[in-house]
Amino acid sequence: MSEEFESAPEGADSPSDPLDQELADLVEEVGPISKEAELLADLQRLQAEFVNFKNRVERDRDVARNAAIAEVIRAFLPAFDDLALAESHGDLEGTPFAAVLSKLRAGGDKFGLVAFGAKGEKFDPELHNALVQTPNSEVSETVIADVISQGYKLGDRIIRPAMVAVFIPEEK
Repeated sequence: MSEEFESAPEGADSPSDPLDQELADLVEEVGPISKEAELLADLQRLQAEFVNFKNRVERDRDVARNAAIAEVIRAFLPAFDDLALAESHGDLEGTPFAAVLSKLRAGGDKFGLVAFGAKGEKFDPELHNALVQTPNSEVSETVIADVISQGYKLGDRIIRPAMVAVFIPEEK
């Protein structure tokens, strides 16, 4: 057996075989590339985390903005209701309050405020609060008989449910 093919004794620090030496040289050479790849992966991960953080901040900012708008509109709804009730009775014609009501409506439209709850609509317990129920033989499903106060939505968010009186099918 020739010395050239003998393996190095266990625990030896330097390889005696030329193939082992080439392998050790290759490991040393690939080491820094591996470190660079690791650093690149860390950088990419940090960039992705930053993009996610930025998106989360924007989303949270929009949620906070919409919540603030909803609270401000909710605070003005009693005055809005009073003016709308006066308008429906004809008390606003020729008064400055008619202009105030139209400006309030325009401001609500600007932010996407939508009124709902009309006489004859199908009753939806997620949108309406039934304050009065009256049996009626002419209806086959629960419908709104009268609107006590309109409901309002801001986008998909319900600001206030409609307060209504309903007709329910009469039991036979």
